[in-house]
Amino acid sequence: MFPLSDDNPTRTTPYVTLALIAANIVVFIHELSLTSSGLNQFFQLYAVIPRELTNSFRGIPINQSVPELLTLVTSQFLHGGFMHVGGNMLFLWIFGNNIEDRLGHLKYLIFYITCGILAALSQWFFSMSSPIPSLGASGAIAGVMGAYIIRFPGAQINTLVFLGFFITKIRIPAILFLGIWFLQQAFSSFASLNVPSDIGMNSGGIAYWAHAGGFVFGAILGPLMGLFSEE
Repeated sequence: MFPLSDDNPTRTTPYVTLALIAANIVVFIHELSLTSSGLNQFFQLYAVIPRELTNSFRGIPINQSVPELLTLVTSQFLHGGFMHVGGNMLFLWIFGNNIEDRLGHLKYLIFYITCGILAALSQWFFSMSSPIPSLGASGAIAGVMGAYIIRFPGAQINTLVFLGFFITKIRIPAILFLGIWFLQQAFSSFASLNVPSDIGMNSGGIAYWAHAGGFVFGAILGPLMGLFSEE
């Protein structure tokens, strides 16, 4: 299933969502300008390295110019390929504009960054000794999706469905679309406990725990930050 749009109109222009999309694209363009070794150094500096984050929590110096705690934020703007950034930005646009509309611009930005941090920590918890860079906006966007399913369960998502060689477009209730997505992430999270994988271009893995954790935290934080309040 591949989402195309939803049927919820917004009352305001989603400036923060647009700015986040622009920032992610600008950073990705910078990544494309780097050599292979330069890109690796860039990821080592700005992505979350679980092993180094663990050392940071333990008070062990990591000897790099960017504090490892700061990478919980900077890593949210890094991506490992065209499909990675393209898919994330599509999901952010479809589900983010309505959440920004309900929370307001500033609270939405705080909500987004916080979900990304908590999602990264969820992944770190299950891979504390991993040396592989963890990166991407997926965890923060999963938080947006968690808030969306709570606030707009009856919304219809225009979705592309691939049936072998055939492709069709159908409308799926948000609660079904996002519910299936979450169950896939949750199942894969538990299934990956015995499999050495992580997010990042070097490993080809997917941070399922970041996705599942971000989704749950988003569903919790959204209402706490005023998702259901009416102006």
